[in-house]
Amino acid sequence: MSATFDPVDLRLLDEWQRDFPLEPEPFARIGAAMGISPTSVLERLSRLSSRGAISRIGATLRPNTAGASTLAAVSAPAWRIDEVAESIGAEPGVNHAYLRENEWNLWFVVTGPDRAHVDATLQRIGRSTGLQLLDLPLVRPYRIDLGFAFDGATDAARGSREADASALRPGDKDILQSLTEGLQIVPQPYAAAAQALGRGEYEVIERIAALVAAGIISRLGVIVRHRALGWRSNAMVVWKVPAAEIDRAGAALAVQPGVTLCYQRRPCARLWPYNLYCMIHAKSREEALGALDAATTAAGLIEAPRRVLFSVSCYKQTGALVAAGREVAA
Repeated sequence: MSATFDPVDLRLLDEWQRDFPLEPEPFARIGAAMGISPTSVLERLSRLSSRGAISRIGATLRPNTAGASTLAAVSAPAWRIDEVAESIGAEPGVNHAYLRENEWNLWFVVTGPDRAHVDATLQRIGRSTGLQLLDLPLVRPYRIDLGFAFDGATDAARGSREADASALRPGDKDILQSLTEGLQIVPQPYAAAAQALGRGEYEVIERIAALVAAGIISRLGVIVRHRALGWRSNAMVVWKVPAAEIDRAGAALAVQPGVTLCYQRRPCARLWPYNLYCMIHAKSREEALGALDAATTAAGLIEAPRRVLFSVSCYKQTGALVAAGREVAA
């Protein structure tokens, strides 16, 4: 990684994945903290964006607060994988889609302003593909931050605190949609967002601050593309855990090195009995399996039935859809 990105680029990518400044000229504040000019910050972030190292500067949202979401999967025949993936990815509410090593091979996240919107998207996908779907709604998150600390540190507390959905105000979903699409890399990005929304700059900053404080925005900052930064081995691991044990196991699993997401999901009857999930991102398959073995032992999950689904291809990765009628840019 250091051979590809210089030390200043690495600091930008590492230190500003969260706690992005909420003031009219945030890039000036970042430059002052790093000892470089605001112009250099803008030029570097623009270059990193064009190289695919970052997907956007914006927000990740706590699931099912400002909108609704579910994890879904289909079992596509080998000869139909690309066709089915294209059909799934064409849906605006689908914000992540991956090919994984499993008979249920195409996995995707469906988002929308409410559950009815998510259901309608799932129904269209079912009709267009002719395939049975797994629908695996979130029950409880244990780690949802999905930040990539370059030193390998894990801070699950950032992504696991409760959110106060009552903090939402009329017009907030449009602000959140703007943040999931990404702020412009310009000297006054909040002013640019406010102008597009027909709102005042300070009003937008104030509402973003309130949504961060309420936990509806789980992270505000640079959203990196992990593959471009060296985390090329990505595994979704699922366990079947007794109900009485799941909170203990989930909390323990969430803080293990290499675990970037951890949550409980509702199983799908006889088709998919697993209820505890985590994501592991690593530089290699061997490193990922090593992290998994350590995490499994630490969380007391050695005896629990599990499946390990490594990613083969990424078909789509965008921000969530939370405002009706809005397309999410890839």
